Amino acid sequence: MDWVNSWKATLFSLLEDIPITLRSLVSSISLDGTSATTLILNSESGEVLCQPFLYNQSCPDALPEVKSIAPANHTVCSGSSTLCKLVSWWNLKLPNRESAVLLHQADWLLWLLHGRLGVSDYNNALKVGYDPESESYPSWLISQPYSQLLPVVQAPGTSIGNLKESIRRQFGFPDDCIVCTGTTDSIAAFLAARATEPGKAVTSLGSTLAIKLLSTKRVDDARYGVYSHRLDDKWLVGGASNTGGAILRQLFSDEQLETLSREINPTVASPLDYYPLKSSGERFPIADPNLAPRLFPRPNSDVEYLHGILESIARIEGKGYKLLKEMGATEAEEVLTAGGGAKNDKWIKIRERVLGLPVSKAVHTEASYGASLLALKGAKQK
Repeated sequence: MDWVNSWKATLFSLLEDIPITLRSLVSSISLDGTSATTLILNSESGEVLCQPFLYNQSCPDALPEVKSIAPANHTVCSGSSTLCKLVSWWNLKLPNRESAVLLHQADWLLWLLHGRLGVSDYNNALKVGYDPESESYPSWLISQPYSQLLPVVQAPGTSIGNLKESIRRQFGFPDDCIVCTGTTDSIAAFLAARATEPGKAVTSLGSTLAIKLLSTKRVDDARYGVYSHRLDDKWLVGGASNTGGAILRQLFSDEQLETLSREINPTVASPLDYYPLKSSGERFPIADPNLAPRLFPRPNSDVEYLHGILESIARIEGKGYKLLKEMGATEAEEVLTAGGGAKNDKWIKIRERVLGLPVSKAVHTEASYGASLLALKGAKQK
């Protein structure tokens, strides 16, 4: 798969999709990309020097070296971290490696628009080791020979510069249209939900269960995959479980999920106690790579079985928020819901009972909406 050209083609296809009548009104552009998807380029020409490292690609060869320089349980101490990808590439000892620059997916796509090579944001740069609290790379990272490849970091939604003239002319954007630093896809989805006060949380019920909580205190622990992104003067604390929609899809069709859910009484607690996983291994809220799925006993009634699965996932969600509180994060007060699971009203009511908190569907859940809010932030700073 030619990821680089497919991403570029998609970006310009999206620009083409903007109605001609609206293009002259566009004052600012930003976008989000997948966290830890990493590109290494020639710092002069911008030529991509190797295949991109995708977000879920692990570089276990680099992990011992990264663990030897980083603080214990740091966000970079994971084989799929951006820093592990950089170290793995650096250790190949390719010619002219010193003249390279690292960019994340969002950084690279934005560079195509503004032309200033080597700029990132502090959400994307977190997994390469950037410290958003001190607004700098830590000394243990700066002292490494590959630190010269690290990009300049700015706050998300900061103007980088004007949209390139060639693109303005091609599409008819105004002369003063700016391009702003972006963010990661999960942060953009949180921004879209407009959860702006500490204690507000967003649970994404997609193929996995991911929770994010706005906190006044930063919390990080790589053992549980818990880390904090900076959001202005607050912290977005998050963790992700391997349970979620993927196991539901394995057990039920979409039609079954819809029809069986209608028959569930969400006010009654299910006595069934499962740990729904597609395969062994869990990280949050239980850090156990060998944790086995627990999907039995299965009752004769499919309604009772689905009820038990949904309630068990809700209990896992509750344990997640409890763990974040125990780690020192602000206690959750309200949960907004994104992802496919947000469509299931009975599940929302089950979760509300289990969590003991108000639970509702977020009005906006698309990451693109969150990225547009960053562009708006940048436009207001013009």
